Amino acid sequence: QVQLVESGGGLVQAGGSLRLSCVASGRTFSSFAMNWFRQVPGKEREFVAVISAFRISTTVYADSVKGRFTISRDNAANTVYLQMNSLKPEDTAVYYCAASSSFSAYRNNAMDYWGKGTLVTVSS
Repeated sequence: QVQLVESGGGLVQAGGSLRLSCVASGRTFSSFAMNWFRQVPGKEREFVAVISAFRISTTVYADSVKGRFTISRDNAANTVYLQMNSLKPEDTAVYYCAASSSFSAYRNNAMDYWGKGTLVTVSS
C-alpha cells in the first residue's frame, strides 16, 4: 500500500509560480512512475506530467503545460515535485499526485494509487 500526500497549492496571480510536492509512504516509491493530474469541477481529470521510475527520469508533459511545468523526483525523500511557472488562470484546478506501475499508464488514467489533491487557484 502506498499513501500519497500533496502540498504546496494556493492562490497565485497569473504569471506567478508554485511548486507542488507529493510525499509517498512505503519503501517502493522508486519503483513507481509518478504522475500529476488535475481536475476542474464538472470536467474530467486530465493528465499533466509523468516521470519514470528509478533514476531514468524520462518525462512526458501535456501540451498545455509543456515549457512551463517541470516534474522531478527525489527518491531518497520519497517525493515528487511539480514546478509550475508562468501560471495562467486556466491552470486553476485540484492537482492530484498518482503512482503507476507502468510508465504509459497515464494514457488511460490507470493509476495504482492516488492522493487526495491540492487546490491551485490562479487569479487574472
